[in-house]
Amino acid sequence: MAFEFDHLVHFVGSPEEAKESLKQHGLHVVNGGRHEHGGTYNTLSYFDLSYVELIGVVNRSLAEKSAEKYSLRDTFKKDNYTIGLSRIALRSLNLEVEAERFKSLGLEVFGPFPLSRKRPDGSVVSWKLLFAGRENEELELPFFIQWDDSDEERKADLTEQGTIAPHPKGDLKLSSIGFAVRNLDTTVEKWSKYLDLEKGESFVDESLNAKGQKLKLVGGDIAFYSPIGDGIVAETLAERGEKPFLVDFTGSKEKEQFEVKNALYRFI
Repeated sequence: MAFEFDHLVHFVGSPEEAKESLKQHGLHVVNGGRHEHGGTYNTLSYFDLSYVELIGVVNRSLAEKSAEKYSLRDTFKKDNYTIGLSRIALRSLNLEVEAERFKSLGLEVFGPFPLSRKRPDGSVVSWKLLFAGRENEELELPFFIQWDDSDEERKADLTEQGTIAPHPKGDLKLSSIGFAVRNLDTTVEKWSKYLDLEKGESFVDESLNAKGQKLKLVGGDIAFYSPIGDGIVAETLAERGEKPFLVDFTGSKEKEQFEVKNALYRFI
């Protein structure tokens, strides 16, 4: 498979506050570090190699400097730094190949670009990023990451550091990220083609008052929801447009849902 789920970006303003909120609900969350050239910093919660990045801005002028089109910093700026779920990143072993495939599908492509982040212990993590999109499409595509270390090396390193560790809530797995969209069929068809992902069967989630459909992805599915009445999906579309709004986990000792920094987290 060309892609696996890598991480969800939750723009939280204060990563420290979000870390404490998630810890209160039984998640293992650790300090991440600073993106020295991006003006941002983060805290992190891992579920195997899939993770939630709780991100905030430490230097806004630096964050806004030379933001590449379709990049995460470009998204933050266009969103006017609104608190809530922002984008997802998908992991690839060969971004050069993916860049050419995206171009063949008529997408604008920028990158890959090399980046790095300094951890609290002074060690450096490095990776490459690729951005792709099409003008005037409301729902932004994922951005794409290729880590310099292998999955095996990263998992061993993150486990040794205690970044990957058991969650008090249970043996949690990131099940899916939910996106609010206006036209379910059109969006599923488009993203399935762009990302070369298998489509699941459509379903109704009564608690969200929405019709849904998933794209299957190792590490966490992509779930799209269109409203069939009032509820959080309709509210998200009205307030923020087509955006992610929901994180679902399996493996909890008990079912629960709660909101943290304008995002809905569910143990299902």
